[in-house]
Amino acid sequence: MTDLPVEDLLRGLAPQVLGTLVRRYGQFENCEDAVQEAVLAAAVQWPAEGVPSSPRGWLTTVASRRLIDQIRSDHARRERESATAAEATPEQAPDADDTLVLLFLCCHPALTAASQTALTLRAVGGLTTAEIARAFLVPEATMAARISRAKQRVRAAGSTFSLPPAGAEREERLRVVLHVLYLIFNEGYTASSGSELHRPDLAREAIRLTRMVRAQLPGDDEVTGLLALMLLTDARREARTTAAGDLVPLDEQDRTAWDRDLIAEGTELVKAALAGPALGPYQLQAAIAATHADAATAGDTDWAQVHALYLILERIAPNPMVTLNRAIALAEIRGPRAGLDLLAALDGDERMRGHHRLLSVRAHLLEKTGDAAGAHEHYRRAAKATASIAERRYLEARAGRVRPPGDVTGPAAR
Repeated sequence: MTDLPVEDLLRGLAPQVLGTLVRRYGQFENCEDAVQEAVLAAAVQWPAEGVPSSPRGWLTTVASRRLIDQIRSDHARRERESATAAEATPEQAPDADDTLVLLFLCCHPALTAASQTALTLRAVGGLTTAEIARAFLVPEATMAARISRAKQRVRAAGSTFSLPPAGAEREERLRVVLHVLYLIFNEGYTASSGSELHRPDLAREAIRLTRMVRAQLPGDDEVTGLLALMLLTDARREARTTAAGDLVPLDEQDRTAWDRDLIAEGTELVKAALAGPALGPYQLQAAIAATHADAATAGDTDWAQVHALYLILERIAPNPMVTLNRAIALAEIRGPRAGLDLLAALDGDERMRGHHRLLSVRAHLLEKTGDAAGAHEHYRRAAKATASIAERRYLEARAGRVRPPGDVTGPAAR
């Protein structure tokens, strides 16, 4: 028995049951349909009749029966699948948790990053196609087609339901899994488009899935680092917007509203992650987040440490966004001109050309130098470049604050 709400219990059990069925029968797509039917039946029956003593075994039994019924009804493949249908239905689920194997399958290298994310949320996260479509602002039919194509590509790639062999291949696939979870969290923490700054359901789901991965790989320091990064970042969520939904930048946030329990857990995880023999990108990002969390006020931030960590991160995992963030830290240490000089190195990067984050950081540093006209122009350009309505409102407000005398244009004129 369990004290978890039925919805939370089912969300956690669904990927385990799906893993059991895929391992036993193959047929990823058919197994997923059978599990979804079993979950729906449980959602109806359990609140009324009570949660069974072995909820995972109950789901496995019901899903297996649904799958066997489906196999038997498929006349075109009756002979090939009759042997499978004749197998005894498992009354108890095996002890093994196949969630990690399922994550590896959903993050198959044959899939695009978008398809990996969608399939992970569907098969492992337990989100419906409609929920995933809403999260990424596409029609449900479009998302359904994307997920269906992803399943077909996995099947065409001839994947077996097993972890890749230990060694370089497994490490490479694990990095893909962690990257997908990182992308899901980022989309939940700062939505790339739409009227809301946050998608808390996606952020929570990414944290839940990362906890699952760490439970099965407790000795992997990058897994620990990613979980720490998510917790320390999510701890600031309530302070990131006003009651009206407007964005509040880090240096203006009410730090008493930060979730101290998440910070405490995240900080301990950072210590554990950094105790290992090597440093990875998620460990370093978690250490940066912990440095911010450790400061009682924005003025107490140890910017020298933040800059040093970004410098290491830039060396082991070069990325224009890392350089962008290092420029912010450098400006706090040596002044805005030093930060602007570093930003100039990004102007030739195709990935950053016209990116609203580069434009907004440059605007911020220009504002600090006293160049109101330059800051105003870059804030305006940044506001036009973002698809997030919350960010756009914030950037337009900043542009209005530094508008040079005589400039009477407003948002409607831009």
